[in-house]
Amino acid sequence: MIRFALLYPTPEAAEDDFIDIAARCSPPAELVPVHFPWPEGAEDLTVLGTEQTYAAVRTLGSDTHLQQVIHALHGFDVAIFAVTSASFLHGEHGVDHQLDTLRRLTGLPTVSTTSAFQHAVRHLGLTRVALASVYHPSASDHFIQRLAEAGVTTVSRVDADASSDRELADWTSTQIDALVQACLHDQAQAVVLPETALHTAAIAERLDETAGRPVLTATQVSIWAAYDTIARRPRTTNAGVLFVGAGAARPAGTNLG
Repeated sequence: MIRFALLYPTPEAAEDDFIDIAARCSPPAELVPVHFPWPEGAEDLTVLGTEQTYAAVRTLGSDTHLQQVIHALHGFDVAIFAVTSASFLHGEHGVDHQLDTLRRLTGLPTVSTTSAFQHAVRHLGLTRVALASVYHPSASDHFIQRLAEAGVTTVSRVDADASSDRELADWTSTQIDALVQACLHDQAQAVVLPETALHTAAIAERLDETAGRPVLTATQVSIWAAYDTIARRPRTTNAGVLFVGAGAARPAGTNLG
């Protein structure tokens, strides 16, 4: 059995989505959440201002904090650092540097959600996307820069500016669907939805239909990249374009040209 360690800071947010997709893939994987703490004073993001929040998120993904809270993992094939904002707020080359740190600490091949988005858009040959962001615009700007480093232009965007991952874990499928609709643009080949606290595993096909093109969620790309790291090609239904087998029918609107 393939085993993934999910490095995740907020218990009982959306770990079940990761577990669900990994379990129904062919080949299946057991995904085990490995929770690690937020920095002191950042346990409740809802009481922090915008700049305080993103200072806390930067600290969460910093070398200093990771060295304190992440330890060697045994019995796993890959570690997934599933905190999108904590993996894109560290500037140019920050994604690779963070991965080097996490690989050293865990002793495992490691992917982050941001590195997974970069890998996925390259794999699909995307050059133009719409961004359905739950973040403050100043944070979304950093994610757009990370996409640009992968050769992708963001042609439209919406910034929901949610207060915390706890809030996002409670979003309904209707709210997620509306966010995707709000960012649509005729030139976008796909929509990217970078937040690991959203519950999207059960609505992948619905989101693709809403957008009329692929919607790449944080959960999808993270799991797909973990499989890719060990040269496996996961296949399943209702998990988006990355999980569709060769020769199988793709969702409507998945012409990526």
